[in-house]
Amino acid sequence: MSERVKFSFRGQEIVAEPGQSVGAALIAAGHRSWRKTRLDGAPRGVFCGIGVCFDCLVVVNGKPGRRACLTEVRPGDVIEPQEGAGRGELFC
Repeated sequence: MSERVKFSFRGQEIVAEPGQSVGAALIAAGHRSWRKTRLDGAPRGVFCGIGVCFDCLVVVNGKPGRRACLTEVRPGDVIEPQEGAGRGELFC
């Protein structure tokens, strides 16, 4: 059995299974939503689970626009919620 993976989300340590996606690990830890839409602040998390909808965007190690459903969690990752699409410069 492989060793479990530790990462942080909003400063909280979370333990995941090896090979688990960020989205699956967050859901397993009790987080159902971690992003709000830019226009109306509606909560978002995993919706499609296959990388089509972009509802599950997170910031991984300072890089925005990562789809939590497709991104494999790695030891020591720092995951933060993402506000909107992470492309605010496009809407100025």
